[in-house]
Amino acid sequence: MSKIRILMVDDEERFRTITSKILERKGFETIVAESGELALEKLCEAPDVVILDMKMGGMDGHETLREIKKSHPDLPVIMLTGHGAMPSAQQALEEGAFDYLAKPCDIDLLAAKVQDAVLCRGGSPRREKVVRDIMIPVDSYTSISEDSTVREAIAELETMQRSLQATERLMDTGHRSLLVFGKSGELAGILSPRDLIRATRPAYLSAPRPSTADTLQYSTMFWEGLFTSRVREIMHLEVAEVMSSSPPQIDADTNLMEAADAMSNERRRRVAVMENGRIIGVVREQELFYEIASIISNS
Repeated sequence: MSKIRILMVDDEERFRTITSKILERKGFETIVAESGELALEKLCEAPDVVILDMKMGGMDGHETLREIKKSHPDLPVIMLTGHGAMPSAQQALEEGAFDYLAKPCDIDLLAAKVQDAVLCRGGSPRREKVVRDIMIPVDSYTSISEDSTVREAIAELETMQRSLQATERLMDTGHRSLLVFGKSGELAGILSPRDLIRATRPAYLSAPRPSTADTLQYSTMFWEGLFTSRVREIMHLEVAEVMSSSPPQIDADTNLMEAADAMSNERRRRVAVMENGRIIGVVREQELFYEIASIISNS
């Protein structure tokens, strides 16, 4: 399946660079343009969708949108507008924009809008998405081997978090869990913050108490220093000793209702997306949430 190609048009260099890098990490291909004039030249590179800043020097977003629609009337354009600029956003919709987002915009919501725009391109009827349409590609998800230590796993997450960049106009929340793979390359489980918190809790805290001790409360002195000491103990454990089991697996062309049902029935926050026996992506609660929001906003 070919990648969706996005033309990113913004006169702020830092925003262009950061946004294009994040979108590429999410599985898109990006083309960048620093002005409306350059954006029109870049149309020859056949983008599938345009993300266009409303307020730019020289040719502004409205003028650029009108010129795009003259030569490429079926090319969907998503406008980025400042907070409170509703009249300008409404004008863009009347001029043919597919949709708009107010800044700062969440990168996951922006990615969902891009998917919507491509599916609706050319006036074709809006079809219900399948999981491959909304998944995070597996290459964009942090992973680790099951024989790695908890300390190494935390280092991988910290590296991922440092790679996330945000501006006053963009928010990238990333993810807080890791895919855990076995020695043969199979998905073995998930390591999440909940798993780590559970591992810090000493087993004796869950042990049955005598009936006479039902109301027993530990003193402040009992808790003092316990969390730190337990973290230092578990950091040397192998990930396999701490992780949760592998998430439910669903086919890439599975209906979103089936994905929601799998999450609900198994009380899991994510599902593994499979194709030809291998994992190709992950769908989390967030992806389903943004699809819910998209359906409501378009109803």
